[in-house]
Amino acid sequence: MFKKKVILIILLVLVVIGAAVSGAGYYIMKTYTVNTVYVEGNVHYTEEEIKAIVMDGPFGNNSLYLSMKYRNKGVENVPFVDVMDVKVLAPDTIKIIVYEKALTGYVRYMDTYMYFDKDGYVVESSGVRTAGVPQVLGLDFDYLVVGHELPVKDRSVFNNILNVTRLLNKYELGADKLLFGEGGEITAYFGNVKVAFGNDANTLGNKIMLLPELLPSLEGRSGTLQMETYYENGGRYVFKPE
Repeated sequence: MFKKKVILIILLVLVVIGAAVSGAGYYIMKTYTVNTVYVEGNVHYTEEEIKAIVMDGPFGNNSLYLSMKYRNKGVENVPFVDVMDVKVLAPDTIKIIVYEKALTGYVRYMDTYMYFDKDGYVVESSGVRTAGVPQVLGLDFDYLVVGHELPVKDRSVFNNILNVTRLLNKYELGADKLLFGEGGEITAYFGNVKVAFGNDANTLGNKIMLLPELLPSLEGRSGTLQMETYYENGGRYVFKPE
């Protein structure tokens, strides 16, 4: 009789513990289910792609799990991204902060897009072209290795590339291609329109500053806007159709 009572008590305790665990689990799942996700800093990836990377796995939508998984640890080994930090703002809200690699341009190599940074280091290779990053033409090299410098003879070309891309970004201009000639000539491609800047670095900024006014009138046309000479007091730049 005594043994039966003990067994009943043990069973009752187990039932209570099981109910408590089940209740706690239900509370955690319901309270800490992520309903709102903020994503900032992403350029190469969409918000949905970032969410899929961070919230991967069976408990990927639970903020408590995510806070423990990414505590003092970012998301690494994602192409084009240095790191992603995950912050829990509320039991049902998280913020994902993306720090992407700074891409200055890319070159085509063996049917692959090879992206490099401002110092000329190849930071990523991909079969997908990233919008907003120009193709750089005129660089002479025999091989490319991710994580290493582009093996060009004149490394000052990377300062020129950075200078041009910064100026274009300043005026919210997105060039498809940038061509750097052996004599320092720079040509920017905007669709079917080529802009020949010449090789005068001192007037480059002034010329690019004029493009937001000039390019809209050339939309849908094909040819070269000749801006080799800068007219300080105003002048007419010739567009040569093709």
